[in-house]
This record gives sequence, C-alpha cells and structure tokens, in this order.
Amino acid sequence: MTAGLPTGTGAVLTVGSFDGVHRGHLAVLDEIARRARSTGRASVLVTFEPHPMEVVNPAAAPPLITTPLERREILAQTALDYVAILRFDRRLQTMPPERFVREILLARFGMRELVIGEDHGFGRARQGDVALLRHLGAAHGFAVDVVEPVPDEHGIPISSTRIRRAIAGGDLEQGARLLGRPFQVSAQVRRGAGRGRRIGVPTANLALQPRKLLPPDGVYAAWVEWPGGRTGGMLNQGPRPTVGDPVRSLEVHLFGFEADLYGAWLRIEYVRRIRDVAHFPSLAALRTRLNQDREDAERMLGGWLES
Repeated sequence: MTAGLPTGTGAVLTVGSFDGVHRGHLAVLDEIARRARSTGRASVLVTFEPHPMEVVNPAAAPPLITTPLERREILAQTALDYVAILRFDRRLQTMPPERFVREILLARFGMRELVIGEDHGFGRARQGDVALLRHLGAAHGFAVDVVEPVPDEHGIPISSTRIRRAIAGGDLEQGARLLGRPFQVSAQVRRGAGRGRRIGVPTANLALQPRKLLPPDGVYAAWVEWPGGRTGGMLNQGPRPTVGDPVRSLEVHLFGFEADLYGAWLRIEYVRRIRDVAHFPSLAALRTRLNQDREDAERMLGGWLES
C-alpha cells in the first residue's frame, strides 16, 4: 500500500490523464469523492506525467491544456483525498493491463471501486477496456462502474480534444464554457529588455512553458494574479515586430500595480482578444496603440478599477 492511504477500507479510484481537469473530469472526481465519503473509503486519482502520448507517439502528442504545475494546482482544489502521479515511461506503456491492475491499483492503492469513462483504455495497446476491467473486477473483488460523458449545453460530450480545438482557434468563450473556468497560463516572471518601461508601459515578461497550449498570438485583455494580489491587465503574446524581435514571447502589463515581480509566478486568465500582433513605424506609434489597447482592455474587463 502507498504510505498514507487507509489500509482497512480501501479506495474508490479513477485513472486517466485528466489534461485540462475540465467539467467532465470534475464530474468524475466529484463522483468518486461522493462514493468514498459514503463508504468511509479514500478517493484516489491515479494519473500520469508526462502525458502518455509524449511517450507512445511524441509526434502526435497534443499541446497541454494544463501544464503539470497547473494541473496539480487545480486538482488540489477538488474534494479528492489523494492524487497519485505515476511516471509514464516505456515500462509503464508496455505493462499488460492485468499486471497494472494487480500490482498498482490493487496492491498499492487498495482499490475497491473503479470509476471510469466509457471510452477508457490503458495498458499495452490500450487493452484495458471496460470488458476486461469488469472481468478482472469479478476475479479480484472490486467493482467497476462506467460514467456517462458530461454534455455541454448542446448535448455534445465535453472533451479535452474539443477544448484544445476551441482555444487554438481563438474561441476563448467556448473553451471557458467547456473547462468551467477561464483559460489560464501560469508562468514565472523573468527579466526582459525593459523596452516597455522605456515607453511608459512596463511589463512582466513570462517564461513560456514547453508544450503549453496557447490561443492565437495577439493582444488580450486578462486578469493577472500573483502571490498577494490580483488586477486587470493587457497581455501581448507573440513576436515584437516593431523592435525587430521575431521570437514568440509572453508579457503582461498590470493595471494599477508596479513592483518587482522577478521570479514570482503569475496566473493569467485570458478574457478577450483585442487585436493581432502588428508592426508600427515607431515606438511613439506603438505607445499610442498601447494606450488604446489599455482602454479596450479596461472596457472588456468591466471596470476593473471599481472591482
């Protein structure tokens, strides 16, 4: 058994990647937490890092809706008792599902109930489907229950694939509806060239996270949260053609706040896109456009100064 898990009553458990921890995922997690409370058991999510597709087929691996850090932060706010993160490698990829159930789910976590989605599959070549799991459950004394996918307002099942498509296509409203929260990026502030400060629009420059899903490049209205505060802001994502910088970057100007945030982690909530990345003939022209961007962002944020 894993240290810290109750040994007498066992666990109600689910298994999966849970990228995004969207509304469908949260429904499953709420269900296992409810069942665990009613039976005096522990609720456990067994999940993986890195995303299994990064090992199985790296070329086809999807961008991540939530980085490992972001996913852990969201999961910490659920009603789960435990989150067990298994390193997904070639050994785990090729492990037969029967062995995964016996050696990990039963031996390590004391599984007594397994709650999964109808398209669930794990183990070598995803052989661990619902039929096999029910066969193993009958042999080893654990229950298997399949939950229906959670539909959106149009009756279409919510999925990580749909959310990726919405965010990558710039439909932030659809992404937020499916996620159950605004699309977010968590990143650490790093030192930049200081150009924004020189034109009167200081920005916090953020380190882009590998494999993180992002919407189309542009200027966005955003909410910004850091240890000790939260405010509105405008976010520039993409290259900076006016100063001849072709590298994709992420920088945010915080409204009504100016302090040293170097090394701090910020959480950015994308609210609405203001415009495309553009080249301006001079820094003066860029400054004029940024002033207009600020007015647009303030309007989109609904009067952040009064909040």
